Amino acid sequence: MSSSFPVDSSQSHHEGNLKNPVDSSQSHHNGNLRNPVDSAQSHHNGNLRNPVESSQSHHNGNLRNPDALSTVAEIEKSKVLDRPRTLNIERQRSCDERSLSELSIGLSPRQLSTKAENSSRLGEHPDNACFPQPKSGINTPRSLTLDPHPITSEAWEALRRSLVYFRGQPVGTIAALDNSEENLNYDQVFVRDFVPSALAFLMHGEPDIVKNFILKTLRLQSWEKKIDRFQLAEGVMPASFKVFHDPVRNHETLIADFGESAIGRVAPVDSGFWWIILLRAYTKATGDSSLAERPECQKGMRLILSLCLSEGFDTFPTLLCADGCCMIDRRMGVYGYPIEIQALFFMALRCALQLLKQDAEGKEFMERIVKRLHALSYHMRSYFWFDLKQLNDVYRYKTEEYSHTAVNKFNVIPDSLPDWIFDFMPHHGGYFIGNVSPARMDFRWFCLGNCIAILSCLATPEQSIAIMDLIESRWEELIGEMPVKVCYPAIESHEWRIVTGCDPKNTRWSYHNGGSWPVLLWLLSAASIKTGRPQIARRALHIAETRLLKDSWPEYYDGTLGRYIGKQARKYQTWSIAGYLVARMMLDDPSHLGLIALEEDKQLKPLLKRSNSWTL
Repeated sequence: MSSSFPVDSSQSHHEGNLKNPVDSSQSHHNGNLRNPVDSAQSHHNGNLRNPVESSQSHHNGNLRNPDALSTVAEIEKSKVLDRPRTLNIERQRSCDERSLSELSIGLSPRQLSTKAENSSRLGEHPDNACFPQPKSGINTPRSLTLDPHPITSEAWEALRRSLVYFRGQPVGTIAALDNSEENLNYDQVFVRDFVPSALAFLMHGEPDIVKNFILKTLRLQSWEKKIDRFQLAEGVMPASFKVFHDPVRNHETLIADFGESAIGRVAPVDSGFWWIILLRAYTKATGDSSLAERPECQKGMRLILSLCLSEGFDTFPTLLCADGCCMIDRRMGVYGYPIEIQALFFMALRCALQLLKQDAEGKEFMERIVKRLHALSYHMRSYFWFDLKQLNDVYRYKTEEYSHTAVNKFNVIPDSLPDWIFDFMPHHGGYFIGNVSPARMDFRWFCLGNCIAILSCLATPEQSIAIMDLIESRWEELIGEMPVKVCYPAIESHEWRIVTGCDPKNTRWSYHNGGSWPVLLWLLSAASIKTGRPQIARRALHIAETRLLKDSWPEYYDGTLGRYIGKQARKYQTWSIAGYLVARMMLDDPSHLGLIALEEDKQLKPLLKRSNSWTL
């Protein structure tokens, strides 16, 4: 760790043990007393510096159905056409409709139909029927139950060892518990890394840690943020934070990193989106809307939305981003309009519609959100979607077209099509490509963006099925011997030197350059269940279970098939552990899917006239 940490002399507490809170008479460094936290070179957003966070006490909201939360969108639900087997799902329903979890299991791989329903409040949402109980996972009948695997208990034990305490309360999980490497910033709580941990705790009926995390990061959002002499916008959420203990003054403070210590000094664009998505997940799991309705949470959402809905020089509804602003946090050629950010942006906007209060300020933002969602969904479904037909269209593009009648609107040169894409594209299947901007298409496949597109319904039902068709058709390339490739294919040779700047960590088939990341299991599983293809998740989970515990829960794997533990991968990586647990619990009880998946919105359903791989 670099730099000295500021401390608050008015505080008289110190940092907690990562496993259990430490008595105030003792002084300890940040880290678990049983397993010291060490790390090596970081893929996260750098070491932590200012600002200092003082904790506040907050009251717990009463549990109640989130009827007060509203949505402008109509909800469209799927109808079960084909049940492969009888499922034991007998949850209490708040209405007569089938739950999202039931419909997702009953759908056959290539059959999907929808029916429109009247618009409703959040408390009346069809996907709300999945969670009538105060806590998700309590009294939940098991479906698709898998035999208990011996690594599950080991995973929970490892996850609990990663807990970080602030003044006696758990506030997050550190990035990794690897005592064989240097610390760097793997002993910090990252917003994006905590999401699978939060979902695991919510599904296990332990929402308090998630509530604490939401409130602490919200407090950090309000601090002044500067990089050199430039002040960041008020709505920027931190990439990570650290509990700092001053043994001399015997007190604790929270210190946040907003990108000033990150590799490349890039602010995390995805943190705010994940925060909104997690706030909705908490509300769904607990049935407690009082947290989301707090004035500070409403203000926090509005600040995030103000950042991404502001008007500028862009002619596209997508968000313009720098390299390294998301999970791929190093130079990897994702600058411009990366699919990961656009999909998270879309999902966060839809979640915000359900969480914003219908007061004067809330209604104004809701109107802006609806307009942006229409434009964004059309743009993404029209220009980012790629299948065999669209590949052939680009192959035959004419260039230098001018006027509103241009077909090649971005002036993409057909010769820029990479050789690998012609063999990679199956007859049935498609995906959202990595990036679209003037004269540039990044044809790489990115797992996170495509899975979030399915869960948020950015992808149409037909496109969602096409994405899963692609994964099944290209199993060796995308899953291999350890799920899941973060992107495909790897860039190498001269292209690697130009795109990454000769980055020694992102060599071919390693790290973010075609590496295999176990954390993505939870996203693949959620997308599989939502599209009625749980067998894909089961198959991938079985592969992972044969190695993860034996290999000590690595951060990532290297090689074209993911055969080798990553050359700089941390062991006991927390989100690898949590990602496995979430995938496991969703397969055991598919009703948990409602925490992270949204129902289709009828108002956003497009009339696509091309790129229909499902009609081939």
